[in-house]
Amino acid sequence: MLEAKNIQQYYSGSHILRDVSLSAQTGRVTVLLGRNGVGKTSLLKSLMGVVPIKSGDIQFDGQPITRATPYERARAGIGYVPQGREIFGRLTVEENLLMGLASKPAGTPLPPQLFELFPVLKQMLHRRGGDLSGGQQQQLAIARALAAGPKLLVLDEPTEGIQPSIIKDIGRVIRKLADEGLNGQRMAVLLCEQYYDFAEELADDYLVLERGAVISQGSKAEMLSRGVRRLVSI
Repeated sequence: MLEAKNIQQYYSGSHILRDVSLSAQTGRVTVLLGRNGVGKTSLLKSLMGVVPIKSGDIQFDGQPITRATPYERARAGIGYVPQGREIFGRLTVEENLLMGLASKPAGTPLPPQLFELFPVLKQMLHRRGGDLSGGQQQQLAIARALAAGPKLLVLDEPTEGIQPSIIKDIGRVIRKLADEGLNGQRMAVLLCEQYYDFAEELADDYLVLERGAVISQGSKAEMLSRGVRRLVSI
């Protein structure tokens, strides 16, 4: 579904991403691991077109998107949940969700499956996003990214600052999306995560970054045999 090859990225002369290649396949959860500051968020922003890459190639669903704008990538079928959630605090839950339909024709309804995945959002539909708890805001951010029915869901640290009960709920949703999708069409998931136990429970494939470069990648079985946890331990 997503193929990135030889991505190079610089910030103010600093070499942030060094020849990074990765893939994310439909029906599988690809987990991106690495310590703080190794370039994980920069990689996701590069894949989304939020920051342009210096060189490399990105393809999505068989089409080149290397020079596509973020909104063109969203329209093509990539849903993005940024680190820190970035919901609209003054808008209601419903208005936040409708923002996820910005690439769709006017009047497109919200998928009812969103409220099956996150029942709390239906209860709080008219509450302002800024009045929700951190965990509820994270659920809102994921639901907003899902509103347009993406083929690929990209999540940046979805468990950051979230209570354990909601972490479990989010994990169940991610697994369900990979296995079943929203409407019977399985989804590819690219998950950037610091919480190793959460990542291990969900991962089908791993990619480990260090100093902006891939130091190891492979299926879960392969990576467990290589001691993936040791690679990201402090």
